[in-house]
Amino acid sequence: MTSIPVIETTELSKSYGRVEAVRGVNLSIKPYQITAFLGLNGAGKSTTIKMLLGMIRPNSGAGQVLGKSINDAADSVALRRKVAYVSENKQLYDYMTVEQMIRFTKSFYPDWRTEFERKLLSTYELPLDRRIKSLSKGMRTKLALLLAFARRPELLILDEPSEGLDPIGIEQMLENLVALCGEGTTVFFSSHQIPEVERIADHVCILHRGRLVLDASLDDMRQSYRQIDLVFSTPRDESDIRMPGVESVRTTGRQMRVVVSGDAELVVERANVLHASSIEVVPIGLRDIFMETVKEI
Repeated sequence: MTSIPVIETTELSKSYGRVEAVRGVNLSIKPYQITAFLGLNGAGKSTTIKMLLGMIRPNSGAGQVLGKSINDAADSVALRRKVAYVSENKQLYDYMTVEQMIRFTKSFYPDWRTEFERKLLSTYELPLDRRIKSLSKGMRTKLALLLAFARRPELLILDEPSEGLDPIGIEQMLENLVALCGEGTTVFFSSHQIPEVERIADHVCILHRGRLVLDASLDDMRQSYRQIDLVFSTPRDESDIRMPGVESVRTTGRQMRVVVSGDAELVVERANVLHASSIEVVPIGLRDIFMETVKEI
C-alpha cells in the first residue's frame, strides 16, 4: 500500500477581510486511515474542508488531495469524482423524493454499489416515496451518508456527519465508516463528539483559531499524555515544574496538576527534587487533551 499522503497542505491560509479563518495549516493525512478533525466552533474546520475540495480558494499556501492541486480548477473537477463529501448542512434537492435523489446521484458513478445502497436503505429505514423536504433532520443525514457511502469513494470527507442522528443512527454510521476504511477508503471527518472520535479514529488533528495545534495518532496520544497530581508541603510556583513536554500547570494552594504530552518521568523526577509529598500519575482521555489544547492562555 502507498504511503503518499491523501491530503497534503503547505501553509494553507484563508482570510475574510481582517478575520483570519485559517492560518498556515500544514496537513499530511495518510491513506487507509480514519482521521478526526477537531476544533471549537469557528476554529476554521469547515473553511479548511471547503478549500481542500476547491469550493473556496485560499489566500495563500497550497495543497493536494489525491495528487490533485486544490488551486487548479480542472483538478478540482477531477477530484470530485474520487471524493465523496457530506457537508454540515446536508445539502440535497428538496423537491425530489428519496428514490429520485438516489437514482439521480448514482447515474454519475459507474461503480455505484447497488447492494450496499439496498443494505443502507434497509438499515436506515429511508422512505423511498417521501420528498426530501418532508424528511426529519436525522433522515436527511442518513440519506446524505448513503449517497456518499454507496459511491465507492477513494476519500470520504465528512463535516459533522452525526448531526441530527439518534444514538442508534450514530452507531450505524460509525460501523459503516470503519467498514469503508477497511475496504480501502480514507476517511477525514470533523466532529464535536469526542466519544465518537475515540471509538473509530486512527489519527487526530486539532485546529484552534485557524492554526493546527495538534497532529498525532490516537495511540501515541494515549501512550504519551499523562496527568500528574502533586502535593507539596508549601506552595510552589508553576515555573518550578515548567519544562519541555509540559502542556499545562494549575496550582491550588499546595496542590499542583500538571498535564504532559511526553516524558512524564522527567516531571516526576523534578517533583522529587522539589520534595513533593505526593505524586500520582494517571492517563488522560482525548476530551481532556482536547480541552487542554484549545484552552485560552
